[in-house]
Amino acid sequence: MADALSALRTLERDLREIFGGRLQSLVHYGVRTYQADEPHHHGHGHREPALIHTLAVTETLTPDDLRACAKRISAWHDDDIATPLIVPRAELVRSLDAFPFEFSAIIADHVVIAGTNPFEGLHVEPSDLRWACEVQARGHLLHLRQGYIEARGRDDALAVLIVRSAPAWKSLLENMARLEKRAADPDDVTQLVGVKEISNEDAVRMFPSYLASVERLTKYVDGWSAAK
Repeated sequence: MADALSALRTLERDLREIFGGRLQSLVHYGVRTYQADEPHHHGHGHREPALIHTLAVTETLTPDDLRACAKRISAWHDDDIATPLIVPRAELVRSLDAFPFEFSAIIADHVVIAGTNPFEGLHVEPSDLRWACEVQARGHLLHLRQGYIEARGRDDALAVLIVRSAPAWKSLLENMARLEKRAADPDDVTQLVGVKEISNEDAVRMFPSYLASVERLTKYVDGWSAAK
């Protein structure tokens, strides 16, 4: 974590050179995820360090600011810092309902590196989370139905569809768990996720229940209420 703190301090210095007093906050988010993904050196090989994700909140953001950041991006990437999210304060406040899961995840797992906490007094409305879940669920359902038709009855194409759709299914289940303020069910999440390939026979067997699960979830989130 020491290297991460050094990189974050360098990023803070660079942003202050660019924005001056207009830099209101610098936040490191995904902190628990970063710590869980840090490489462990036990003589069993080497893992690349996780990227450091940050959010910078500014008073204003101009084309000149973007050009100045672009000149430093290679150095930031060399320090394992992902391209920072740079958002004017007024825009941040108005973006919570547009990106409810993204910002709720940041709010739940962040550390303020510099300035004030940009999320003080802010929260994501459950109704916005529910709406985002419904959009995600209906999109996944449409994708599976369309993909099945495009497979033209080919079992191998159906297997590819299932494997490629698995990460989106994982994301949907995790977002539903976040909506309901519970831990994701490991059995649900791992049923398809992480599978690199499946046999044609397994694809034919799995797809009907997979599609039915998505249909049930879509119907459920459509009628979901925080009062339940």
